[in-house]
Amino acid sequence: MKVQVINKSKHALPEYATKQSAGMDIRANLEEPIVLKPLQRCLVPTGLYIALPEGFEAQIRPRSGLAIKKGIGVLNSPGTIDADYRGEICIILVNLSSEDFMIEDGERIAQMVIARHEQAQWQEVEVLDDTERGAGGFGHTGKK
Repeated sequence: MKVQVINKSKHALPEYATKQSAGMDIRANLEEPIVLKPLQRCLVPTGLYIALPEGFEAQIRPRSGLAIKKGIGVLNSPGTIDADYRGEICIILVNLSSEDFMIEDGERIAQMVIARHEQAQWQEVEVLDDTERGAGGFGHTGKK
């Protein structure tokens, strides 16, 4: 799949780390570092602008290494970039640790997954079909 991209950052385009990677690492594009304090959130620019084909979205997800080692996550995970959005991709990061986190220019801060999606058409009905699970939720299947 070809995706049009404008790269106004100082960094190379995102790329897949391995042949079977689902996500590409996204880098911060900063004039100066950002100190993200505990429980603080911030919007981090990337300098990237994309045009996705209709029927696709870009999902922004946390990087597992930053999450486990530093407590850094993507606040609206996964964030969605719609096919008709043409603005700069910015990442909402949150510091869930008890220590300050310094975001440096060029740091890999999130990952992007390109995914196909459908748009639903509602069909109002009076009754839904029965299933084995029924209305059971939130722990309904128990521990195994």
